[in-house]
Amino acid sequence: MSDFVIPPAAIPSLPVAGDSRRFPVRRIYCVGRNYADHAREMGHDPDREPPFFFSKPADTLLAGDADLPYPPQTGDLHFEAELVVALGAGGTDIAPTDAQGLIWGYATGNDFTRRDLQAAAKKAGRPWDLAKGFDLSAACGLLHPVGQTGALNDGRIALSVDGALRQESDLSQMIWPVADVIAHLSQSVRLEPGDLIFTGTPAGVGAVTRGQVVTVEIEGLTPLVTRIV
Repeated sequence: MSDFVIPPAAIPSLPVAGDSRRFPVRRIYCVGRNYADHAREMGHDPDREPPFFFSKPADTLLAGDADLPYPPQTGDLHFEAELVVALGAGGTDIAPTDAQGLIWGYATGNDFTRRDLQAAAKKAGRPWDLAKGFDLSAACGLLHPVGQTGALNDGRIALSVDGALRQESDLSQMIWPVADVIAHLSQSVRLEPGDLIFTGTPAGVGAVTRGQVVTVEIEGLTPLVTRIV
């Protein structure tokens, strides 16, 4: 057994519905602008763009209904409701027809974003890693094995703040369905068991402040509730 000069970090993980064991998380990938209405509200043409990806460190995971401390260096913290796909198998150059076989389960997610930092980085032509990959920015709820849910290709996705509806769409409105997302991503990196993919958010993203409660609901999954503190 190897010795380390400092104690190794704990493995990020998610709770699993109906199981005392947890799902270990290796990497977190996110799809940008995967709903046409959100692409338009961000000033882009959804008909001309292939899927693009960014990532969050695995230890940005905010698992379950834990509170999110309002992050530093922002006055414009935004919510983004998303379907999260957890992979139980991996590979490269995966065909869309084979992609469903890689999925271990699904969860509700919230891709929290420091929108003002992102806007400044975009304007300067700089990376916006710190706008997306800050501490606890990848909120993810209870993970449901695919055997419980079947393939989630459609179904209502919605987000409310303090009970007021802010986002609402259907998973069928994704520009790139889950299988295509997995296939495209596997052309760039080798996917592995334990990878999470946040699959994009519909229109209606907006800011939240301390004391507010954000709830993400996806048909067939346990809602994700996050209090901003």
